[in-house]
Amino acid sequence: MTKRPNTRLADLFGIAGWSKGELARLVNRQAAALGHPQLATDTSRVRRWIDRGETPRDPVPEVLASLFTERLGRVVTIEDLGLRRPGAAGGRQTVDGLPWAPRRTAAVLTEFTGMDLMLNRRGMVGAGAALAAGSALSDAMHDWLRGDPAPEAGLPVPGTDPAGLDRYEAAPVGSEEIAALEQAVEIFRAWDASRGGGLQRKAVVGQLNEVGGMLAYRHPGHLQRRLWGVAANLAVLAGWMSHDVGMEPTAQKYFVIAAHAAREGGDRPRAGEALSRAARQMVHLGRPDDALDLMELARSGSGEEALPRTRAMLCTVEAWAQAAAGREQAMRRALGQAEELFVSDKGDTPPPSWMQMFDEADLHGMQALAYRTLAEYRPSAAKPAEGHAKRALELRGEGRQRSCIFDHLSLASACFLGDEPEQAVSSARLALVSIGETSSHRTWDRLRQMYRLTGRYAGYGRVESLRTDIELALPAVRTGHAPA
Repeated sequence: MTKRPNTRLADLFGIAGWSKGELARLVNRQAAALGHPQLATDTSRVRRWIDRGETPRDPVPEVLASLFTERLGRVVTIEDLGLRRPGAAGGRQTVDGLPWAPRRTAAVLTEFTGMDLMLNRRGMVGAGAALAAGSALSDAMHDWLRGDPAPEAGLPVPGTDPAGLDRYEAAPVGSEEIAALEQAVEIFRAWDASRGGGLQRKAVVGQLNEVGGMLAYRHPGHLQRRLWGVAANLAVLAGWMSHDVGMEPTAQKYFVIAAHAAREGGDRPRAGEALSRAARQMVHLGRPDDALDLMELARSGSGEEALPRTRAMLCTVEAWAQAAAGREQAMRRALGQAEELFVSDKGDTPPPSWMQMFDEADLHGMQALAYRTLAEYRPSAAKPAEGHAKRALELRGEGRQRSCIFDHLSLASACFLGDEPEQAVSSARLALVSIGETSSHRTWDRLRQMYRLTGRYAGYGRVESLRTDIELALPAVRTGHAPA
């Protein structure tokens, strides 16, 4: 029976610009370099992969993923090519092959991080990929995330997962090694909050790659769950750092990996928080409706075990998305829920490590951001944005330099929107003084948004001087072009 065409492979093949004969020769050459000289791919086989949807045998899928990754300058996985690994169950393909089958997350994690590191070594940043729509991710993952993880009956515990032996150097780790990994996550997280994602991103990706190899060994249940927790935390950090430096498709992939890892470890609230990061990314990129689709999935997927503070955080992200869409009542409703949930958290249950960054300062910071965003549609929202930004700055602790920059920019933007240019300039100056000390592109993106608001005050002495200084500062850090 004739199979359906592999549209994913066909689309990427068209973008790559090879002929079928060229691709066949490249596959043979790279396979031989990997120790498979017997492989004899030809034009007709490439045609069958594309036109009939045939899945080539090992090691061709991995070879193809590597070739497309190098050609396109971004990570391309086996799933991106519409191919299944040997032994994987059949079925309908969804975006990125989601959800991944049980026991596949470690393989996807290790493959993706390995290719990400390869691109970095060659100076590629992977900006050419497209972001998946929020609705596509939500539809693909909705039922899976809300259900219980598949049982791992039949796996050798402890011992090695046979599926991973040919790809990873599987080795057991103990509680002390996992504790050291958990401590490393805290160090990376603190660095990111202070200095931004650029300087440590590759270190986080490399550590995540190592953890993927560890997960190929089937540890006792309590250790395996902790390892999955480390993987989820590192994947969120890798995603957030990638987003922070403008690698958006790469960031989205890491957020999806993090959600899978968290669910493998039985931590649904962590999976929901990972998806909320993907939603925040969408708002930043001007796609609030996609963000709201993801937030619906994040809330429903977090389950009843999510602490009130976690649910409060999710509400603030929803509020920002509603504000970006100009929906005032929906934004106010979400912020009201966030405040109620935050104060209802009595602290009798310690928050997980990944929620400790969301404190009262962050609550006010997100409220300031939501009101500042709404003020583009409703100027009356500028005044509450000012109040929340000032309160956030009062509460910010040490080591939160990037958040302080965002708070200053929210305050400056709100003041410009509220016709208070003198105070706006003072706040903008405070942001500009420290913005060059971080590797966060997002702070510069937010500065560009604020710069746009200064246009109405062009010619006003202090504002004109500020505009000049911003124009001088931005090209050295970003693309070499003046602010839009």
